[in-house]
Amino acid sequence: VQLVESGGGLVQPGNSLRLSCTASGLIFSNYGLGWFRQAPGKGREFVGTDNWSGGNTYYAEFTKGRFTVSRDNAKRTVYLQMNSLKPEDTAIYYCAAGRLGQGYKQVSVDASYDSWGRGTQVTVSS
Repeated sequence: VQLVESGGGLVQPGNSLRLSCTASGLIFSNYGLGWFRQAPGKGREFVGTDNWSGGNTYYAEFTKGRFTVSRDNAKRTVYLQMNSLKPEDTAIYYCAAGRLGQGYKQVSVDASYDSWGRGTQVTVSS
C-alpha cells in the first residue's frame, strides 16, 4: 500500500489550501481514509476522516467547520480542504487508510489505520 500526499505549502492566515492523497495497492473503496497532523514538538492528532464503509465523515473539534474531507474513488484520491487557516494549523499533515469501524472513538485513533503516507508540510504564516 502506498499513500502519497501533495498540496502542502506556505499560506497566509485566513487563506485556504487543499491537500490530496492518492492511494495505490489497496481496494480503495473498501477503506476509510483519514487525515492526521503533527505540529512541531507535539504528538500526532486526528483531523478528519471519510469512513466510506459507514458513509460518514468525522472531524476533530478544532476544525469547527473549517476543514472538509472528501474522496474521489475513481481517482483513488482523498482530499482535505482547509479554509480560514490559522498559524496553529501549521503542521505536517498525514494521510492514512484503514478498515475502520464506526464512531468517533474508533476512527480518531491512529491505531485504527494500517497504512500511512509520508506527510506534507503546511505552514500558515504572514
